[in-house]
Amino acid sequence: MLSVVVLISGTGSNLLALLKAADHPLYPVRILAVGSDRAAEGLAHADLYGVPSFVVERGRFSDVETWSAKLQETIEHFNPDLVVLAGFMRILPPSFVSRFSPNLINIHPSLLPLFPGAHAVRDALAAGARETGVTIHVVDKGVDTGPVIAQRTVTVMPADDQASLHERIKFQEHELLVETVLSIAEKRTELVGR
Repeated sequence: MLSVVVLISGTGSNLLALLKAADHPLYPVRILAVGSDRAAEGLAHADLYGVPSFVVERGRFSDVETWSAKLQETIEHFNPDLVVLAGFMRILPPSFVSRFSPNLINIHPSLLPLFPGAHAVRDALAAGARETGVTIHVVDKGVDTGPVIAQRTVTVMPADDQASLHERIKFQEHELLVETVLSIAEKRTELVGR
C-alpha cells in the first residue's frame, strides 16, 4: 500500500479524484493527510473522506526557509512514501525538494517543457498553441523542470478561452493523476531524479 500526503492551494479537484480512487478497496493507495499553504476550499474534501488535514501558512513565517521547514516537519510526521503537489501554488526551496524528491511529484496543466510556471493555460492560448495538455513530473530544484513521468494531450479548440480550456485539461488531470499514482503504487513506474 502506497502512503501519500497531498498538498493543495485551491479547490482540490485533483485531490478529490485521488480521494475517490483511494476509497476503492482495490486501489492500493492510502491518503494519510492533506496539507495546504492557506485555508483552501479543497480541505473540505479531506474532511468528507475522514482524512487529516493541516495548514502551514506562508504569511505566518519570517522567510521561505522557516516556512518550508515547518511544512517538511509536518509532512514527516505522517511518514509518506510519496508527496503529491496537486495544485499547490508555491515554489518549494531546494532544502525541501532535496528531502522528498524523487518521491515528490507535481501535476502541471501543459505539455512540459512548454509553458512552465503559474500561467500555463493562459500562456498556451497566447502562443496560439493548437494543443496543450497535462504533465505529471518529479519535482526538482527548478520550476516545472523535473523528469516527466506521464503526459496527456488536450486539443485547443478555436472557441476556447482560459476557463473552457482549463476545464478540459482538469478532466484529463484527474484521470492521469489517479492512473499515475496507481502505477507508482504497483511499481510499474519508477521515480528517478536528475
